[in-house]
Amino acid sequence: MSKAIVVSEFGDSSVLNYTEVEAPVAGPGQVLVRMRATGVNFIEIYQRKGIYSIPLPNILGAEGMGTIEALGEGVSNLEVGQRIAFTDGISTYAEFALVPAEKALLIPAGMDDLTAAALPLQGMTAHYLATSTFPLGPEHTALVHAGAGGVGLLLIQLAKLRGARVLTTVSDEHKAELARAAGADEVLDYDGFDVRVRELTNGRGVDVVYDGVGKATFDRSLMSLAIRGTMVLFGAASGPVPEFDLQRLNSGGSLFITRPTLWNYLLTAEERNWRWGELTEAVVAGKLDVRIGGTYPLAEAAQAHDNLAGRKTTGKLLLLP
Repeated sequence: MSKAIVVSEFGDSSVLNYTEVEAPVAGPGQVLVRMRATGVNFIEIYQRKGIYSIPLPNILGAEGMGTIEALGEGVSNLEVGQRIAFTDGISTYAEFALVPAEKALLIPAGMDDLTAAALPLQGMTAHYLATSTFPLGPEHTALVHAGAGGVGLLLIQLAKLRGARVLTTVSDEHKAELARAAGADEVLDYDGFDVRVRELTNGRGVDVVYDGVGKATFDRSLMSLAIRGTMVLFGAASGPVPEFDLQRLNSGGSLFITRPTLWNYLLTAEERNWRWGELTEAVVAGKLDVRIGGTYPLAEAAQAHDNLAGRKTTGKLLLLP
């Protein structure tokens, strides 16, 4: 048997039920993992609420790390006892979870368990944003929203490693301090950030906006862009962006807009291993700091959800079975 968080109906965090379930068994191409830590993400809040449809009852979660307990049929590239991290686990809000062997991420010896659990989803998101969706270089100025969040802190650091100038928005002074420590060149309030961006760029605007906030920042993000600038809308923490007239891209200066998702940037094992390899190498070398904003016993998943949804956190939240 295994302890897990089971959702049997859609609703607020009170529907997260800590209970005992039958432990999963590794099928062909899978490994059974004893969870050490599970990543908490906004997508699970949307799933819990029914905004994203999932079958019920359901054990949430896809990200985390743990130790391989058993190998399914046909798995020959992994071994029992290895530490792995993953973004594609199955029902990871539990003591035991299944992971497709082909998507397991080996953890280097120099990385501790909790850092490895906190890195996969936000880390590879920040990596594809900075290297692929809009490849940053020394000639670019970027605006990163939610600079003290899990993605934001990592994206600021990766942008600086690539030589870009980084402006970021935060909601309070504590978060501002974290963003500055990550390397942000300028830290802005959300109120009137588009005006400040113009002031800080001599009226030009930024080359790219990385916006995971969505509804609350979208309009002013567009107004912050330079001619032929790129709007990268990679999330919607404040709610989905309403429909808008594409003519705004013309009037704003031949702007570009994209709505990427991580899974389209992990299409092959080679791409997945490249992103994970660059991230873990930077962490082990001391060039990339992974902030863990809070750890919660698995039984307190509801509190973790409430804190994340209430924007009371910085960095990554983890559940510990």
